[in-house]
Amino acid sequence: MNSFHSLLLGRSISISHGKKTFLNLFNPKSMSTLTSATPIIELREYEIAPQYVAPYTRATSDASTLRKELSPMRLFSLPETGGKLNVATHMYYFEGGYEERNQTRKNMGMNMDWNTYLSSVRPFMMNQKSTIFVEAPLVKNMEGICGLKPGNIEAFLQSTGTTSETEYSSIIELRRYHLKLGYDTVPKFLEMYARGLPSKLNAPGTDPTTMLVTILYSEVGQLNEVIEVWRHGSTSAMERSRVAARAATEWKRSIADIAELANVFTNTIHKPLSFSPLK
Repeated sequence: MNSFHSLLLGRSISISHGKKTFLNLFNPKSMSTLTSATPIIELREYEIAPQYVAPYTRATSDASTLRKELSPMRLFSLPETGGKLNVATHMYYFEGGYEERNQTRKNMGMNMDWNTYLSSVRPFMMNQKSTIFVEAPLVKNMEGICGLKPGNIEAFLQSTGTTSETEYSSIIELRRYHLKLGYDTVPKFLEMYARGLPSKLNAPGTDPTTMLVTILYSEVGQLNEVIEVWRHGSTSAMERSRVAARAATEWKRSIADIAELANVFTNTIHKPLSFSPLK
C-alpha cells in the first residue's frame, strides 16, 4: 500500500480474493433511489469546432481560476485518440447532490465575469451534452481507488511526487461500457467487476503511476452506462499496466462475464488541461 492509500478514509476493507470480501464491497441497496444528500458527478461534453479549439482552450484556461471558485471541477480534458476529437470533457463532484448542483449553476449564472467568459466561447461550440453519474459503492469501500471527492486527487498527486514534467506526460483513460437494458444490469456488472478488480490492481508488472480514479454509473441521460476513469503517467505506463492485467486470472474471468452484459465498449485517451485537478 502506498502513502496515498493511507490518507484515504473509509478504505479499510481488504482487497484479498476471498468471496466474503467481495460481497461486502457490493451492496445493491446502496444503489437505491438517490436522496438530496447523495453525491453526484456531472459529466459535461462540449464538441468544439476544429478551427476554434485553440482559442477555446486559451479562453477556458484564462477563466480556470474563476471556474474553480464557482464550481467543484475535478477534471477538464480533451481527447487525444479513441473516438470523437475536440470534445471538451469536464467532470464536477457535487457532494450535496442535485441541490448543490442547482445552487452552483444559479450562482454561476449570476456572475458577470462568468457570463462574459461564456459569451466569448459559445460561438466555438457545436453542441453540448450533460450526464449525471454517481460513484459505484466499491469506490469508497475498496483500497486502491482514488475517488473524485475533493482532496483525494490532490493527495494522490502529492504522494506520487507529481511534477510539472510528469503532469505533461500523464494521460486520463476513459473506459465506457454501454450495457444491455434492465434494472439489474448495472448491479450485476458492478458485482462482477468487484470480484475481479483486486487481481488487476495487484497484478505484477502494473506501472506504479497507474491509478483507478473512479467507477461511475449513469443516473440521468443515457442509462446503463458505466465509466472507468484511470490515470497513467504516460501511454507507455498504460501499456505496461494493460499487459500486466492480461495475466490477472480473476480479472479475465470477470471480463468474460461482463462481456455478456455489454452492448458497446469504448476506450478513449485524454490529455488533461493544465488547470485540471486530475492530471
